[in-house]
Amino acid sequence: MGNGVTQIRRAVMVLALPVTLTTLLQRAEGIVAVFLVGGLGATSIAAVGLGQLLAFVATTLVSGMSVGTNVVVAQLWGARRRQDAGEAARHFLWLSLGISMLLACLGITGNQFVMQQLGAESTVIALALPYSTLIFLVIPCTILLQVLSSILQGTGDTKTPMYGLIVVNLLHIALAYPLIYGRWGIPAMGLKGAAIAVGLAETAGVLYLLLRCQPILKASSALRLDLIRSIWNVGASVSGERIVQQAGIFVYTKLVLLYGTVAYAAHQVGLSIESLSFLPGYGLAIAAATMVGQSIGAGKYTRAKLENWEANRLAIGIMTAMGLLFFFVPSTLFRAFTTDEAVIELGTMFLKIVALLQVPLALTMVLAGSLRGAGDTRFIMGATMIGMWGVRVPLALVAALWMRQSVFYIWAAMIADWTVRMGLLLWRYQSERWRQIQVIR
Repeated sequence: MGNGVTQIRRAVMVLALPVTLTTLLQRAEGIVAVFLVGGLGATSIAAVGLGQLLAFVATTLVSGMSVGTNVVVAQLWGARRRQDAGEAARHFLWLSLGISMLLACLGITGNQFVMQQLGAESTVIALALPYSTLIFLVIPCTILLQVLSSILQGTGDTKTPMYGLIVVNLLHIALAYPLIYGRWGIPAMGLKGAAIAVGLAETAGVLYLLLRCQPILKASSALRLDLIRSIWNVGASVSGERIVQQAGIFVYTKLVLLYGTVAYAAHQVGLSIESLSFLPGYGLAIAAATMVGQSIGAGKYTRAKLENWEANRLAIGIMTAMGLLFFFVPSTLFRAFTTDEAVIELGTMFLKIVALLQVPLALTMVLAGSLRGAGDTRFIMGATMIGMWGVRVPLALVAALWMRQSVFYIWAAMIADWTVRMGLLLWRYQSERWRQIQVIR
């Protein structure tokens, strides 16, 4: 038994480390953008953060269906139905391309209206609008990067997406600095330059991953309604979960914006720093979803449970260590992003709060990944709705609009949210009702 657990632990690490790095690299684009524009002041930081928020919300639908594809591909791969796995991947690739074009059009035409509804200051909107428009123009590449990575990860190949994102980030760093500040004969473009760098880098990444996906995508072009149905059954709930989450984030962001540009800049930089902890957790969640999905496809339920708990153990260890760092040296971390003392002062408070939610966040993320691997996505959507709309948003509304408390209490509502979600997902996983779900036939 001991050797079996050791092998599973090693397998989790082999899968999770590249996925963690891939996820870190995906988020690194946004972090680097915030870091590079930090020298332009709090208004520019807030503008980039707002543009990134809108783009992230726009990709919610496709990212949910991408998880559905990952689960279906993983279970078919585990059942050694490689042809079916390739056809499922091919179907979703074309579907996501069409949806991404629609999202680009909607984003370009509606981003100013959404910024105004969020209550952003006019100076922030003036900077954010051209940045956001360019980001939406290249959003098909952003989405295809996620989709192609998800397909490869479903087969157990976590290294190729990592290499693709390394290419993207190296190009992004090489292009962003001269385009933003005007170096080496290139005129200074400010935030527009940051968006152009993202587009060029992601286009290169998509081309690389498409070439590497060709052996998987070489499948029959016949329409397979059974595979589309399986992807929909899993992915629709994930998309619903993401929509519920992002709608709550919109309301939550609007409440933070009530406290001014400095508070929102501190919030945005704080989220960028916090991502250094939750990205390993997210990587382990994807690894858990892939391994659990493949084990369930092969009918190995005991192994699936061991994989889940090993991933949880690793996530708790990593994220607890990061939480200690956030709590004891928050101002040092913030100074790496900005010299604005007002932003640093507020941001220090933010990081101390998120330090306290690292363990609930770790457990919630990995348990959700394991349950997704089993196809139990509807319960996760319900838990997200309860945590976000039953806990975080009401507490934040009461603190901001009724009790007129400081932004500290708005941020503290996150702890209650993630603790409730953790309890719900622990109960669900231990009930083992996920074993009764049939994703593929």
